[in-house]
Amino acid sequence: MRTTQQHPVLRAVVTGALALTLGGCATFSSDGGLDAVSSMTTERIGQDIRLPRGTSTHAEAQAELDALLKQTLTADHAVRVALLNNRGLRASLAELGVAEADLVQAGRMANPSFSFGRMGGSGETEIERSVMFDLVGLVTIPLRRDIEGRRFDGAKLVAATEAVRTASDTRKAWFNAVAAAQSARYAEQVREAAQASAELAARMARVGNLSALDQAREQVFSAEATAQLARARHNATAARERLARLMGVWGAQTAFRLPDRLPDLPDTPREPGNIEALAMQQRLDVQLAKLRTQATARALGLSQATGFVNVLEAGYVNASKTGQPRENGYEVELALPLFDWGGARVAKAEALYMQSVHRTADTAISARSQVREAYSAYRTSYDVAKHYRDEIVPLRKKISEETLLRYNGMLMSVFELLADARAQINGVNAAIEAQRDYWLADTDLQAAINGTGGGGAVGVASGMAGGASTDAAAPAH
Repeated sequence: MRTTQQHPVLRAVVTGALALTLGGCATFSSDGGLDAVSSMTTERIGQDIRLPRGTSTHAEAQAELDALLKQTLTADHAVRVALLNNRGLRASLAELGVAEADLVQAGRMANPSFSFGRMGGSGETEIERSVMFDLVGLVTIPLRRDIEGRRFDGAKLVAATEAVRTASDTRKAWFNAVAAAQSARYAEQVREAAQASAELAARMARVGNLSALDQAREQVFSAEATAQLARARHNATAARERLARLMGVWGAQTAFRLPDRLPDLPDTPREPGNIEALAMQQRLDVQLAKLRTQATARALGLSQATGFVNVLEAGYVNASKTGQPRENGYEVELALPLFDWGGARVAKAEALYMQSVHRTADTAISARSQVREAYSAYRTSYDVAKHYRDEIVPLRKKISEETLLRYNGMLMSVFELLADARAQINGVNAAIEAQRDYWLADTDLQAAINGTGGGGAVGVASGMAGGASTDAAAPAH
């Protein structure tokens, strides 16, 4: 529809709307959303997130990293190194920039279109010019900005989830590395004792004081101890490399030092209390699922708002002919809903919303179950580790002391003493594993309360609306 009459009122309205839109354009934030991510991370793991920007901040981060790696690494130090240096985490944080760019783009009006036409004949020339503006895009800017704002919030939750998961994985890798190194050192002591026993057995066999059967038993134990040491050393190397990967270190940085043994058990275990309610408040995947549902609901509103008419453009037009004054007017372009009344798009948005609602409920149910299971593992591992510490290890020590007394009193042979020492091997290894399992279960419990319960990846924030996006208002030419 077009008119070539003067229409100053329309020009004033279009000019005012354009000025208002341009004046309210979204801009990029100074921190790129990182401050919110750092705050969420600090609440859950007690450490913040920093992304080096520029030479000065990079130098500060590098100085902190070097200082940490010069010390004997604690679990907290290892987590700090990972948060500073893990490149995979930095890649996840880059998603914040993508989501913020979409938010800024949603707050900007689509560029106007300009058309120019020239017709000539019979000594006359006619020139027509027009500038068209997308009015549907203009009036739906608040809705689109709201949807993309929720997606940006979702990207922050995803980034915080990745940071918490990285911290949890690093902490578990640290406990595994310390325990594996502790087991390897013990395996080396066992191998040395087994070699001494085999050598003694060979000497006694040569002078006829030991049977071939007993000598073979000592030799096979020495051979098995050597194989077990090789496996223990590889396990220690593999666990250390896993920790190095999570911390993002390489080259000379891989020479970091670990403590000789695992931390002691706490005096008392944590009581369950209200861990389910706490998980509902703290878990990032639950918060993200709720945000996805809200974003899908807003996308449904946008689809309903543009379901009947989603192409409406208006603009200024002028035309001039040879020998005649210029004519000015306006043009309105409206898509007629003859074939597509928008019902399919609205139905799709409604189905996506119900899908998001059910997924949110499923996430909450799974989270409650995971935190209960994690506490059961935590309490069981604490009780088992405490049982080894207070019962089994003291009894093993008492047996060893009594055996040594009998050996000193010539009531048993050296091989009976060595046989008792071999019997202690499994007990010592089991005690180390029980202590390690407790700390792993403690880390898993914290992840079940604060993070995602050790589940799969949350997914990128770009899919937060479950497929219903701001593109619901895109023209359907």
